[in-house]
Amino acid sequence: MFIPFFLELKAAKIPVTLREFLSLIEGMEAGIATFDIEAFYFLARTALVKDERHIDRFDGVFRHCFSGLEAINPPDEFAQGEIPEEWLRKLAEKYLTEEEKRLVESLGGFETLMETLRQRLSEQEGRHQGGAKWIGTAGTSPFGAYGYNPEGVRIGQDGSRHRRAVKVWDRREFRDYDDTVELGTRNIKVALKRLRRWVRQGAADELDLSGTIRATAEHGYLDVVTRPERRNAIKLLMFFDVGGSMDDHIRIVEELFSAARGEFRHMEHFYFHNCVYEGLWKDNRRRRADITRTAELLRTFGSDYRAIFVGDASMSPYEISHPGGSVEHWNDEAGGLWLSRIAAHFPRSIWLNPVAEQHWGYTQSIGMIRSLVGGRMFPLTLAGLQDATKQLSR
Repeated sequence: MFIPFFLELKAAKIPVTLREFLSLIEGMEAGIATFDIEAFYFLARTALVKDERHIDRFDGVFRHCFSGLEAINPPDEFAQGEIPEEWLRKLAEKYLTEEEKRLVESLGGFETLMETLRQRLSEQEGRHQGGAKWIGTAGTSPFGAYGYNPEGVRIGQDGSRHRRAVKVWDRREFRDYDDTVELGTRNIKVALKRLRRWVRQGAADELDLSGTIRATAEHGYLDVVTRPERRNAIKLLMFFDVGGSMDDHIRIVEELFSAARGEFRHMEHFYFHNCVYEGLWKDNRRRRADITRTAELLRTFGSDYRAIFVGDASMSPYEISHPGGSVEHWNDEAGGLWLSRIAAHFPRSIWLNPVAEQHWGYTQSIGMIRSLVGGRMFPLTLAGLQDATKQLSR
């Protein structure tokens, strides 16, 4: 029964191997997840998923292959049965007052609940609705959908209503984590790990455990060996477009900023509006008074820094191509000229765009910015960020 599951994982492009599949089988033979769908889920995920990026796909395949098993998860002595789909069709939803809910009693414990479910499966001969005993809909039975019971098994319901079910399959434990979804801070940190490079540097103040064991064995006495602490050697500059159309992307940009700040020791950030000009700033409340000259920035930060621009690149083309094109001030030199200078000074630079990639072709300025950064524009999705970190790692 597990071979179709394995094949569907392969079809979903989850990189599972035969060795990992055999590890799952060994775990089942060892009794790690006997008659417990939740335990089986975690066993299968541990054995078959080796990268957090694939958890969402795995979750979907698992649900497709084993949907419904949790609701008929019996002790090992009773035979499993199938609940006809037509029994569970939603014809009505039962809503009770708080007083009426208090009158509905639970069966009294997990074992009793499972044993009663076994009896219902063996005895029930037809569909039921609105009752208090059988598997059905819109009643106060512990088994079924769209009713109410303080402790039951939710079967065939598309979403939670009262959050009372002891067993339920359709509840998802994880947020979407696929290549095309917008990012969360945790997702971003996973993607940024590709960019992290750790080196030994500084004073020898970290215990080298393996070296100490080796030296002690060789010398016959305790010989403590130390080594320089590992530190993140990547130096990062981030430039954030702020205001205007970027207001639609505040949440995702804040998450990116938070994740990057947590991952990199050597990180500096600056703000700009629409396009980079002769001045940048670090505090939006003081952006008129406390300006960092772009020319000074190029003299201060060496070319070993990686540069990441974050913006929707959506503006009037004149803001890029013409002196005086800025919407907020008169710029003596075109924004595109300044962007070209920055991209030339930081050869490992990319642009992250929160606008969906399929819409880029409809905005002229996006094409212009993309050309100025040498085509290194990536969508602000998990897949896009991973591609961007590959580019920056070269």
